[in-house]
Amino acid sequence: MLASLTNTEGFGAPAVVDHARPKIKPKEKAAIIVRLMLSEGAPLKVTSLPEDMQTELTQQLGKMRRVSRETLKAVVEEFLGELEQVGLSFPGGLEGALSLMDGHMSANAASRLRRLSGGNASVDPWERINGMSLERIVPVLEEESIEVCAVVLSKLPVPRAAELLAKLPGERARAVAYAVSLTGNVDPDTVHRIGLSLATQLDSQPLKAFDAGPGERVGAILNVAAATTRDDVLKGLIEADKDFAEVVKKNIFTFEHVKARLAPRDVPKVVRLVDQNLIVTALAYAMGVPDLVPSAEHVLANLSQRLTQTLKEEMAGRGKIKEKDAEEAMTAIVMAIRQLEGSGEVVLVEPEQ
Repeated sequence: MLASLTNTEGFGAPAVVDHARPKIKPKEKAAIIVRLMLSEGAPLKVTSLPEDMQTELTQQLGKMRRVSRETLKAVVEEFLGELEQVGLSFPGGLEGALSLMDGHMSANAASRLRRLSGGNASVDPWERINGMSLERIVPVLEEESIEVCAVVLSKLPVPRAAELLAKLPGERARAVAYAVSLTGNVDPDTVHRIGLSLATQLDSQPLKAFDAGPGERVGAILNVAAATTRDDVLKGLIEADKDFAEVVKKNIFTFEHVKARLAPRDVPKVVRLVDQNLIVTALAYAMGVPDLVPSAEHVLANLSQRLTQTLKEEMAGRGKIKEKDAEEAMTAIVMAIRQLEGSGEVVLVEPEQ
């Protein structure tokens, strides 16, 4: 609706025709409606409009003076009449269309459309850049000059700029922060050209087939693999590529890591998701393996006294546990933790911490 207000074509002929009154121009009608909505406290996101429309609308508001009640009534009736006749509306601009088509067209086609529109001066590149993930922006900025990075930091919303600054190396982050103080005299055209160039570079990046990195993917696979398989694969990775092996190790989370990485307050959440028989199997087996004892004790220490007592009684009555059954039980606990982490209900302590 807001875009239709500022459309240079305006809306149709006035509902009330007064030959004694000069014809109202489309931009004047738009300014009247916007002024009325603002005076009534109606929410009006002018920032959602392209910058050229925001400029034209503001200039027109500055030119306007007084409007009679008859003129206001005629413009409002015309506007409401047009709204009632609208059967279908389309998103304004390429980004709106791509959002509408999200999930209905390939990522390659969307990327190609963005590249083709990159040179269109009417497209706001900063809107596109702000919608991208920081993981996608950071690698490009690492290759750009400090001055360009400072412009990007200045154009992004403050929370996003803070996140971006935190992802840059310390020395570069300090240099970029200082360079922001030197951007006061950069003219709008230069900022727009920088935005167009960056948007083109970002859209030209090859699409990734996988959301997670290779180290994260291998770590996730080894999380649910048998301990012997996991140890054997890690040994081979260390021999072949020590750096990659370290990345994989950081992404591995097994029952052994529960003590170090699962906060005490989150233990009950995990236990509620896992069948009690599996909990008993995992804990009973773990109490007999020195490396696993701390994690088993961590679980028991952070449950209610009644539940802890029940689990201990069942553990005492459990006979010899097969390694295969123990692996399955501990994997069920690990998968429950990962499920809660994915939903944001649990935040694991990072290995470095």
